[in-house]
Amino acid sequence: MPKRRPDHIPTRTCAVCRTARPKREMDRLVRSQDGLVHHDPTGRLAGRGTYICHEPACREPERAAPAVKRALGAELAPGTLEPEVNHAAT
Repeated sequence: MPKRRPDHIPTRTCAVCRTARPKREMDRLVRSQDGLVHHDPTGRLAGRGTYICHEPACREPERAAPAVKRALGAELAPGTLEPEVNHAAT
């Protein structure tokens, strides 16, 4: 029996550079009910979320802070953009 649809790869758009990439290649930031922005390694935390790619330019706080504020309506806390896992090895 054939598959219902071809292999589907969900894509998301980076809040900083506006480039669409596969969801697994991006990091999710989420604004929780308390108004704080957290890194979401599982991609399942409740709250409004946005995605940032692994490009070094998109990790610069000067570029990322306004984009995250626009997307989530909350200020970016220092250290939030630090990745939980070393992505250069993957």
